[in-house]
Amino acid sequence: MHYLRTWVAVVLTVLLLAACGGGGSSSPTAAATPPRGTLLQKPPALVTVLTAADLLVQLNIPANLQLLVLAGTPLCGVAVYHMRYETVDGKNEATEASGALMAPVGLDAKCSGARPIMLYAHGTSTDRAFNIADVANAQNSEGLFLAAFFASQGYIVVAPNYAGYDTSTLPYHPYLVADQQSKDMIDALTAARSALPAAAAPLTRDGGRLFITGYSQGGYVAMATHRAMQAARMSVTASAPMSGPYALAAFVDTVFFGQVNGSGPISSTLLVAAYQKSYGNIYANPADVFESRYLTGIENLLPTTLLRSDLYAQGKLPVSAVFSTTPPDAFSASITPATLPANLAPVFALGFGAGNLITNAYRESYLTDARSNPDGAWPTTTTGVAAANPGVPFRQALKQNDLRNWAPTAPVLLCGGNSDPIVFWLNTQLMEGYWASHAPASTPVSVLDLDSAASANDPYANLKSQFALAKQLIAADAVVHGATDGGASAVLAAYHAPLVPPFCLAAVNSFFAAQ
Repeated sequence: MHYLRTWVAVVLTVLLLAACGGGGSSSPTAAATPPRGTLLQKPPALVTVLTAADLLVQLNIPANLQLLVLAGTPLCGVAVYHMRYETVDGKNEATEASGALMAPVGLDAKCSGARPIMLYAHGTSTDRAFNIADVANAQNSEGLFLAAFFASQGYIVVAPNYAGYDTSTLPYHPYLVADQQSKDMIDALTAARSALPAAAAPLTRDGGRLFITGYSQGGYVAMATHRAMQAARMSVTASAPMSGPYALAAFVDTVFFGQVNGSGPISSTLLVAAYQKSYGNIYANPADVFESRYLTGIENLLPTTLLRSDLYAQGKLPVSAVFSTTPPDAFSASITPATLPANLAPVFALGFGAGNLITNAYRESYLTDARSNPDGAWPTTTTGVAAANPGVPFRQALKQNDLRNWAPTAPVLLCGGNSDPIVFWLNTQLMEGYWASHAPASTPVSVLDLDSAASANDPYANLKSQFALAKQLIAADAVVHGATDGGASAVLAAYHAPLVPPFCLAAVNSFFAAQ
């Protein structure tokens, strides 16, 4: 669940002063905390204005030609702003965050006037300086995707960086904390609306329609945000979560049962630290969870100013080994590692090895609880929801943040691919199954598996064939460069990113346009 990026931070400061006095003397008092969603500099800082021609030039370079084909020719220029706003942390205490506001500009009818807002949640990043507003950065793929697929097609785009990144002073990121992350998104939206119309796009205003999407971690955040807004009776036109860990409790259970996902050390470290800082009870000491060699600084390791390669080279995290190759008990022998499904077995195997991150004792305690208090949808379907009474505090937190507890009343598209080695397709399947029983019959819920065969009258048949061709090209290139497995490993390495996102975004664009 990650992209490699660097970001330029725009640091802005607002000082609010308050004083009280009487009886011939006065003394300063603490500044009042602004309400959630307050824009902390108005107007926000203008980063750049890209014309439609500028975007077309950028999309015409060889590395971006597929993006141009999928997104289409830009209709609008894009004014990009960096904004800072008030939000909350994982304990619901006041903090700041930042993000991007992209407003369409131009002569086409779609580039001004009342325009829809698209609220976007980004994927996992380890980079403390993450700033999606830095669209000039060649590594900022998501920023370019947003400009190409949405802002240049007439959407106002709001994309938070999340608390803990960029100019935020929060020393951690509340990773997959549904309550905080949805509030962060809503606060970014509130701040952005207060900034409109923007000086560089004076004719562009909020038209009242709101769409929500996001990829990977952002797919989870997008769904959590739709759930929160629906509960608060805020208007959502439609949402389209992509490749997210929605059924979080079941997903993490599969990992402990030997189906270790790619990038496991990164996601495990972010998740355990976020839940410890938010709830305070995941462990009494980091050594309860993590091996001794990783204890120094593990609670505050991510996000970081170090490159991922440096994290590994300096021994701060293992590259892939989450668990030991020694089974913690007899029960675990056959799942250390898991071998099914066979196409992902090589990924699972990488999650076990010397220098593993999580102790065998902790894995054993987790598995013991998971067997005694099983998830209701994995490995056997019963209730369809998270375990009723998990005993391990980590599993309790996962249940609290699992999204199998609501049903949308606005249209939803779920997009991804069934061979995803980072965020397993299981998440989408379990949400689809839950909604089949709980969503109102009148609510359109669509599911797009890019890796499935096209059916009769399939609206996504062309995208599926293009996706299959892209996989073939990646495999063929790997074989040319010496791969002996037919390119299968290269496809898995590219699958979650960069392969799936542009195809899902193309589907989302079509889906939103139809609403």
